[in-house]
Amino acid sequence: MNDYYKILGVTRSASPEEIKKAYYKLAHKYHPDKGGDGKEFKKINEAYQVLSDKTKKNQYDKFGRVFDGAETRPDMGGFDFGGAGGFEFDLNDIFGDIFGSSFDKRDLRRGEDIKIDIEIPLSVAFTGLRKKIKLQKFILCSRCHGSGAEPGTSIKKCFTCGGTGRVQQVKRTFLGSISRTTICPECGGEGQKPEKPCSVCKSEGRVWGKTEIEINIVPGVDTNQILRVPGQGNAGRNGGKSGDLFIRILVMQHPIFERRGDDLFFRKQISFSQATLGGDIDIPTIENKKLLLKIPAGTQSGKVFRLSNKGIPHFMGKSRGHLYAEIQIQVPKHISKKQKQLIQELKKQGL
Repeated sequence: MNDYYKILGVTRSASPEEIKKAYYKLAHKYHPDKGGDGKEFKKINEAYQVLSDKTKKNQYDKFGRVFDGAETRPDMGGFDFGGAGGFEFDLNDIFGDIFGSSFDKRDLRRGEDIKIDIEIPLSVAFTGLRKKIKLQKFILCSRCHGSGAEPGTSIKKCFTCGGTGRVQQVKRTFLGSISRTTICPECGGEGQKPEKPCSVCKSEGRVWGKTEIEINIVPGVDTNQILRVPGQGNAGRNGGKSGDLFIRILVMQHPIFERRGDDLFFRKQISFSQATLGGDIDIPTIENKKLLLKIPAGTQSGKVFRLSNKGIPHFMGKSRGHLYAEIQIQVPKHISKKQKQLIQELKKQGL
């Protein structure tokens, strides 16, 4: 049985910082990429994985070995077999290993997606707009151009996983030994490591910075609609594919028009004489143009007129919604003496 403390050259009372310092010193000395002994490096790595983990270290100190994944969590259905030599198991972990691998098969180098909100006036929802926006995100490292390696140095296959990005873990349970595939802790699942990490990005292949991109807001967009801009999310790690940018549109309220789908509604006040006698009135539009609307004689308050194809364009379509004008008869608050006399005469006539 290997003595992990002896392998790292530390005492049992060593602090986490002392254990970490000892590991880095030995790993640098024995790493295969630096001409060291591969078998010795594996022993050093195994010792550090146990002694740097508080739970595993406690198990090792108590039993002289580690039962991986044996932490009991009562809220997740864990069982304690204390009478069987201190074995503890979580059934959720065990059956998860049996029926599914813990290795995530997604592209681990792919950059994260970014989600932002953009507020636009209703006029932009009508016309559309190409505009430049500034973003803070991970961008490609200009020194290593995304490789993660210092210029002039090479990328080498990870010794720990053999370039697969995966390693096998064996758990000992009351059901027997269970094997599962996990992400390689040495290379983070990439299968390779730079010979010498980039001095700027520290082998990430990307750095945090500001950038400016141009986006296209298509006519007809509406509130809570999501626009996807492929490849404009965070840059990927070590040359991986960039994530996407998702833009949630928020359309501001308009002082005149109310939007309902792709139709526009507004209220138009006319005088009593206009409603009674009829006539032509000016109607505003979203294009800032005036239209003439013929008001028939005897129009009642609340009457709605439709002006076809004068609303918002259908998203990614050629046709448009409609414009609806609701007529409201305006009652004056103040009238002159002569107007009052005329209204009294109309009252006598039954109006």
